[in-house]
Amino acid sequence: MNVDNAKARRLAPLQTPSDLPADGLHDIATELSALLADVLALYLKTKNFHWHMSGPHFRDYHLLLDEQADQIFAMTDTIAERSRKIGGTTLRSIGHAARLQRLADNDADFVTPADMLAELREDNRRLVGFMRGVHELCDEVGDVATASLLEVWIDEAERRTWFLYESGRRG
Repeated sequence: MNVDNAKARRLAPLQTPSDLPADGLHDIATELSALLADVLALYLKTKNFHWHMSGPHFRDYHLLLDEQADQIFAMTDTIAERSRKIGGTTLRSIGHAARLQRLADNDADFVTPADMLAELREDNRRLVGFMRGVHELCDEVGDVATASLLEVWIDEAERRTWFLYESGRRG
């Protein structure tokens, strides 16, 4: 393959076969990239808090956050591959993810366990909102496969939100 052919292939649009409208799939793939950036940010924050947990409930919170981080990370490959299946691209670097993420990082040297749980609860709640938005777009386009994945992830995030809420309750 000569240089011109290689360049043409790099610039050529993806033409993954689908019976769904290309513009709608492009919009979904774009939203999936932003969702993936948020999922990666939430995964890293959950692991950060898992690694830096302290206090009288250390073991319970440490294990809870490890379980939640595993569940969050399990979404990443499926999100990226779904974007590719529908003809889109996905994240290419940590910098790309940082430009797209909507959930804030937490680089504080110390965060209380209660604040960790509250922040993760709010981030999971926001993630549910982002996923519902992508689901609405899927409904408009007729992309039931992506919508189906989102429904499971919404349920999982709502469960994480509930566990974080109940774990952080006092009294």
